[in-house]
Amino acid sequence: MAMERPKEDKSSFDAVPWSCTDMKLLFISLFCLCSLATMFQFFPSTSGFSTSDIASCFSKLASVSHNLSSSPPDVHPLRGGQLGSDSVVRRAFNTVGSAAYLFVQMGAYRGGSNNFAIVGLASKPLHVFAKPQFWCEWKPRGGPGGDSNSTFASGYRILPDWGYGRVYTVVVVNCTFPVDVGLDGSGGQLVVHATTGGGGDRAVQTEERFVAVEEAPGSVNASAFWAPPKYDYLYCGSSLYGDLSPQRIREWMAYHARLFGERSHFVFHDAGGVHPGVMEVLRPWVEKGIVTVQDIREQERFDGYYHNQFLVVNDCLHRYKFMAKWIFFFDVDEFIYLAPKTNLDSLLASLSPYTQFTIEQMPMSSKLCRTTDHRKTARMWGIEKLVYRDVKRGVRRDRKYAIQPRRAFATGVHMSQNLAGRSLHKTDGRIKYFHYHGTISARRDPCEEFVNATAVTYDGTPYVLDETLRRVAGAVRRFEHKMIGSRLARTRQ
Repeated sequence: MAMERPKEDKSSFDAVPWSCTDMKLLFISLFCLCSLATMFQFFPSTSGFSTSDIASCFSKLASVSHNLSSSPPDVHPLRGGQLGSDSVVRRAFNTVGSAAYLFVQMGAYRGGSNNFAIVGLASKPLHVFAKPQFWCEWKPRGGPGGDSNSTFASGYRILPDWGYGRVYTVVVVNCTFPVDVGLDGSGGQLVVHATTGGGGDRAVQTEERFVAVEEAPGSVNASAFWAPPKYDYLYCGSSLYGDLSPQRIREWMAYHARLFGERSHFVFHDAGGVHPGVMEVLRPWVEKGIVTVQDIREQERFDGYYHNQFLVVNDCLHRYKFMAKWIFFFDVDEFIYLAPKTNLDSLLASLSPYTQFTIEQMPMSSKLCRTTDHRKTARMWGIEKLVYRDVKRGVRRDRKYAIQPRRAFATGVHMSQNLAGRSLHKTDGRIKYFHYHGTISARRDPCEEFVNATAVTYDGTPYVLDETLRRVAGAVRRFEHKMIGSRLARTRQ
């Protein structure tokens, strides 16, 4: 039989099991150290020691003492199973910690005089298998009645990532109040109440409150909600990650700055891909006010789909909602192209009855080049030398799109399903995009095979010669030189 463990004394000295002799030695040591510290103040500075050395020594001792005396984290008690009166063993489930955050906010923005959008991540199982709820509270700044002056509304949640989420899914919370809020110039706070809604532990209904928006007095300009936007066209880029090619980014930026014109802006999201070489390519355009780079590397903490690109595009949509007529969503290995004699302004004016339109893909080979370009490709741009287009039939091609942001509530990577108005998916070839898949992350000359034919089958895929973008490369080069000079002439692959 095991011996019974003696009961422990629960006095406040449990953590210090020292004898009287130990205590005496401790106090004598402290007394000697203090005496030495006092004497060192009168020693000459040439002695090799200083009072700062003594102070540093004591601070280290104090730090060690603090670490030793600090309380360890609480230990969760173990609950065992129980045998019921009906002879059924009722097992216990012991809970420890939390698997995912209830909500991770990236941004929150006004959508009008009485409307806000909060963009963030939340536990995917929670939103798939439970019914979490959000309530919105507008708290005026400095109101005499405190919370009694608050205005409340139910929060409507949108899950725009089509089920692609992983541990986290993207959630856009729409707060629409019954009256205008915060337009009197007094400022205030948008407080969001978030609940688990029967998810996770159904025995516990957890509620968290957090400040989503804080407006200073006089900071809201209501005219922005109906005034003409600053830009005609704005580019919202997905998460940039990996070892990207500075030369490919250089080509893409010059090409689209020329295509979109003076009243345009480009927003890039750095998820680790804007390394120093890429930043050198973007810096001239940043200095001219044409490009904005946002560092979003912290989002890697939260396991979402594809570097959280659904989160990024939704944040960009709402952040720039009132700053552009149209927002374009596509990638940096894709080049928008307009049919000959087509002007972007006139094309989008004709498409203004639609809230969004999708853009047809022209897939290009990332390896095939012309034999006549052999030994010259190192000096050529990607759009000049990659001239073979995939013409395989019966393949579903992804589309990209543009949207009028004031009519959209949330968005996706290839299109939006949360908008007011109509969508157009057939533009009769007036606008399309050439896709150079895989070239953006290749830090070398992409030409691997040289072909002397107008049609060829390579790795089982048929290709035809298509020099559409090759023909405009010279004009793009001249435009770049006109805009930023020769700063990027020595850009590496």
